[in-house]
Amino acid sequence: MNIARSILGLSILIGFCYLLSSHKSKIRWKDISYALLLQIIFAILVLKVPGVVDVFDFLSSFFVKVLDYTKEGSVFLFGKIVDVNSMGFIFAFQVLPTIVFFSALTTLFYYLGILQKIVYSFAWVMSKGIKLSGAESLSTAGNIFLGQTEAPLLIKPYLPTMTKSELLCIMIGGMANIAGGVLAAYVGFLGGEDPIQRQLFATHLLCASIMSAPATILVSKLLEPEVNPENVNSKLQMVEIKSGYNAIDAICVGTTDGVSLALNVGAMLLVFTAVMAMTNSIFFSLGHLIMGPETSWSLQAILSNIFSPVAWVIGISGNDISKVAQLLGEKTILNEFFAYGTLAKFKAASAFESQRSLIIATYALCGFANFASIGIQVGGISQMAPNQRKNLSQLGIKALIGGTICTLMTATIVGAFY
Repeated sequence: MNIARSILGLSILIGFCYLLSSHKSKIRWKDISYALLLQIIFAILVLKVPGVVDVFDFLSSFFVKVLDYTKEGSVFLFGKIVDVNSMGFIFAFQVLPTIVFFSALTTLFYYLGILQKIVYSFAWVMSKGIKLSGAESLSTAGNIFLGQTEAPLLIKPYLPTMTKSELLCIMIGGMANIAGGVLAAYVGFLGGEDPIQRQLFATHLLCASIMSAPATILVSKLLEPEVNPENVNSKLQMVEIKSGYNAIDAICVGTTDGVSLALNVGAMLLVFTAVMAMTNSIFFSLGHLIMGPETSWSLQAILSNIFSPVAWVIGISGNDISKVAQLLGEKTILNEFFAYGTLAKFKAASAFESQRSLIIATYALCGFANFASIGIQVGGISQMAPNQRKNLSQLGIKALIGGTICTLMTATIVGAFY
């Protein structure tokens, strides 16, 4: 039954992309099929094949260790404040410092040349069966580990001459994934102090990041097929980014970038939580005024109703539909930080009827696809290629839709295994 639901869900999502396609006659169904097959193979390998599962368990344990190491630094800096059992304190003094530490590690790995080799390997695998430009492959693979404005830096010289199809692929890649630093933070957010839970969510979030890469290709080439694929330059050539004069300097650069990101994350959560409270207060008053004192409206309830069909499509059943629908709405309207915070509360309260719903929701939220990201991408990428600003602006909504569908596809496929 789960497999049948997943097949139905994938069919609906792919069909929706087809309806929105700019050039339906130019769709290369061979490429679409290969990308879908690659996504399913990644899921099977990571979740079911013993040797690969062991490798991902090892990688997941690395993220868990990062959280432990970060806590050591946090305890030194903040003392007993770290031990307060409050979501706000935990996020401020344990989760946000994780972003800083992981940013420093990522920059160090880039300086040592480790990250480039991993990115190139994923790009090579994707480019073998799909007619892609080398820039598309590298940026999409880079998004597995880097953020939506960092990955395009790998292909900066190619951005000014890119087609709309290539640009959309890069934008969707940024929307469909999360950066490594926040991935490590989410592991702590959802896993709490339980090492087994941390290991579990680290594995799932890693799997979501990898599965989103072929999903990016699939969705972008459905929504905006390449009009002249024979002119695509398939050469894989990554741009070297200066990440420091030596290893120590690389750590310093990464730390500075991480502090900026952590402050940005904290500020967004503060503002969006306040906005949510203010909006709910207005809805509550309107409900009382229009429908009487027994009625209470909220933004969560409205989002739950709007996104319920989407939750059903990705395989959620029963009373969990309304909860996952609310999470999808919060992620799209606000951001995934806020949605993962709500998911953590649901998990702590054992609000889901099944573990399967919790896992599917974890995958469905794993991406930067929200309205704020449109501005981030248009502003960030146009700084590197000012002549593309108009195209980036025109593709913004389509990128948001595409990034959302990518995360929904990964969630739907994983739902077949639970």
